[in-house]
Amino acid sequence: MLEIETPHGPARAHLHAPAGEPRGALVLGHGAGGGVAAPDLVATTEVATARGLTVALIEQPYRVAGRRSTPAAHLLDEAWIAVLEELRARPLAGLAVVTGGRSSGARVACRTAAAVGAVGVLCLAFPLVAPSGKSRQEELDSVIVPVLVVQGENDRFGVPKRAKGRTVSVIRGDHALKSDRDGLRSAVDNWLAALQPLQSTSSRRARPRTPIPPSKDTPG
Repeated sequence: MLEIETPHGPARAHLHAPAGEPRGALVLGHGAGGGVAAPDLVATTEVATARGLTVALIEQPYRVAGRRSTPAAHLLDEAWIAVLEELRARPLAGLAVVTGGRSSGARVACRTAAAVGAVGVLCLAFPLVAPSGKSRQEELDSVIVPVLVVQGENDRFGVPKRAKGRTVSVIRGDHALKSDRDGLRSAVDNWLAALQPLQSTSSRRARPRTPIPPSKDTPG
């Protein structure tokens, strides 16, 4: 685990290394009131490391500080960008990076995809419609790299539509994405396998990086 300073306090990155040389990296954020041990984040981590990616599960500063109330969007984004800058400078140096997360974390990844140079965005249970009824479609539409959305068919926040460059995999279940673990794994695995920036880097020899010790604990 790495503690990373951000403009809004320390964040934590829980690093999971694949067997052998990594062919890329996946950085994931948690939901608004949850943590990095959410079942869909754990399942995605297992799929990605098996696919040869280093995975970083990020705890935002407010969660590290023990708070559950979510800060304003621009504060989340600023902390996320600071974390990505540090990861790219050290443990993920030289790797193509996919960003993403569940719910609120997916929104952060969409809003910051261009700023952090993501080659793809993975959204787990993207909350399309806010409790106020306002659509968050513009956050998805703003992403210009490939996007995967994995959404429960009964998600109370709605289901995004497919679009050019955006794959939407609708599986059994609701916003928690607990009902169809196999469907989630399959959707993530197939998308990562086909993501061109990862294919193009898989045959290259990775640059030397700071070694990542294997994780001994359950994420979070």
